[in-house]
Amino acid sequence: MTKEIIKRELKVDLTPLIKKLEIVTKMTVSTEIMGGYRSFFKGVGLEFEDYKPYTQDDDASKIDWKASLRSDSLLVKQYREERNLEVFFLVDVSDNMVFGSGEKLKNEYVAELVASFVHVILNTGDKVGVALCSNDIVERITPSRSKEQFYAIGRTLVDPNHYGGFFDLKKSVNFLTRFLKKRSLVFIVSDFLNMDPGWEEDLRLASQKYDLVFISVRDPRDYEMPDKSFQIVIENPKTGEQMLVSPASIKERYKEYTKQQEETFKGRLDSLGIDYLFLKTDESFVQPLIALFSRRKKRWR
Repeated sequence: MTKEIIKRELKVDLTPLIKKLEIVTKMTVSTEIMGGYRSFFKGVGLEFEDYKPYTQDDDASKIDWKASLRSDSLLVKQYREERNLEVFFLVDVSDNMVFGSGEKLKNEYVAELVASFVHVILNTGDKVGVALCSNDIVERITPSRSKEQFYAIGRTLVDPNHYGGFFDLKKSVNFLTRFLKKRSLVFIVSDFLNMDPGWEEDLRLASQKYDLVFISVRDPRDYEMPDKSFQIVIENPKTGEQMLVSPASIKERYKEYTKQQEETFKGRLDSLGIDYLFLKTDESFVQPLIALFSRRKKRWR
């Protein structure tokens, strides 16, 4: 009997992984992502920085007449954005995420995604933190704008000792409400498969307290079975129960089921007013992220 190998260990040597994250981050963090993030997730206000000479391109209503009289020239105030946004990533590190049918495991893809986003957030001047969650809170890093935060989060994301178990959304959300202050921007990153019944109720309070965004990261096999004639073993991640199946015989039914499951999940998030982004590990996350920023900007307008 031939089996398709669909699970492998995360690489153990952390140093090259951190270097890889740095390289990938520099390649993927485009000015579009930076601009999109900055323009939608604005700071708490504007802080006076300095005066500058008035030009025809400036709004005449912004002229500071008192300062202009003192200097005997027209002056306008310059402001800089006062950034005090707190961003937090709640990352699923369950067994489900140590899975990949292609070049990247789901958790490797998530590490690159989150590290790239952390780079953008820190360069914008906002605080960022992370918690790794399975059936318990595995690791947490308090939000900070320290230059070392990128490396601290990167090391946490690629440490193989942090992965295992199953994702308990209820426990993760309860942790959020105790750990984070109100109005924080929270990204929950998972494949959101095998959700426990009633998961929506766990989010109602959190969605009122925080600005929540769900980022679903799935492998192509989470949507479609391989077009193979041999048999494979599939396993329930919570119970460990296994089943031998022929992919070709259930391919169409599986595809239809996964499509319906995703649409139902999106509908429930819409009803809670929670934004979401669905990604696949064989596709770049750059353009979908930019599209998310654009979508949110239009809606809020």
